[in-house]
Amino acid sequence: MEPVTESITKNRQSPDVLRAMVARAFGDDRVPEGEGWAEEMGHGWFNVAYRVRLRDGASVALKIAPPAGVEVMTYERNAMRTELAALALIRERTDVPVPAVLFHDDTHELCDADYFFMEYVDADNLGVVKDDLPPERHLACEEALGAANRALNGITGDRFGPLLGGPPSGTSWREVFTGLLENVLRDGERRGVDLGQDYDAIRRIVARHGDSLDEVTEPVFIEWDLWDFNVMVRDGALVSIIDHERALYGDPLFEARFLPVTEPELSDGTLSFLRGYGREPSFTEAELTRRRLYTMYLFLIMVIETVYRGHEDPSQYDSARERLAASVAELSGGSDGGADDGWDDGLDGEPDCGLSLAEPAR
Repeated sequence: MEPVTESITKNRQSPDVLRAMVARAFGDDRVPEGEGWAEEMGHGWFNVAYRVRLRDGASVALKIAPPAGVEVMTYERNAMRTELAALALIRERTDVPVPAVLFHDDTHELCDADYFFMEYVDADNLGVVKDDLPPERHLACEEALGAANRALNGITGDRFGPLLGGPPSGTSWREVFTGLLENVLRDGERRGVDLGQDYDAIRRIVARHGDSLDEVTEPVFIEWDLWDFNVMVRDGALVSIIDHERALYGDPLFEARFLPVTEPELSDGTLSFLRGYGREPSFTEAELTRRRLYTMYLFLIMVIETVYRGHEDPSQYDSARERLAASVAELSGGSDGGADDGWDDGLDGEPDCGLSLAEPAR
């Protein structure tokens, strides 16, 4: 059985409720009998997901949104609706393999949250098997992921921001990204999260580098959550991409697999991804600055979400705080606004990004 991650956002249900969900979706004649027909799938950090074996032997996947009474971060509100919209858009506009949605219930009659059934992807999780793949198969998979990510970024929108619309949304990527980051900062302030950094100093860093954001003028579909654990493979070949609840319209460099491009030397895996994407491994200073801003945003979320999810193990909080400090130092040059603001993060030297693509940002 897969290891199961713990979070108070996981809305686990009793076998009786799960059977009622199956009956509503597929009919009474497919409701499972006995025991062992529902298995919680691991690796996810937000929604609970089950593999359900129906009475006729077919397997489906069930995903349930967080409990109604659990506070989530601002950008995570309506995450399940976002995922459903993203899946429909991807299937309509690209050939990128994603699971088909089989049934969706937003009535909250059987439980206090939305849920949906989708195809069960019978394949290996790249985050689990990557180290066991022959190098050539791993690199071929990275190249395929690059091509898939490019296809996803080929979907264009008429404005930047959340896939479903609503604030922050608009025609200026600088304003939208600043709004996204402001929401995260306010989430942290509301719960009194200790970032190890001054909240306003982070705001000033984004304002100082805003010109680099103005270069982005075309809103494109951003998957954002394309980490190894959201990639399903078979014999090293791409089978499906899962978990699309954080999709938005933005800058392609916002994508997770562009995170390593600020490193002094790119790995063979990153080079293979870029080759599949159709991108040369060279970036302008403005592009690198934007990517560093997006990395800071990611680490900020990884620190703050530990409080919202009720983590008892401090390892993510501690490591994300260190990475946030390094990211802030890199963008600030040791100070976020020069001598006049009097703020110093106390870090010297070249920071190490340190985030593996195997780590999900949720």
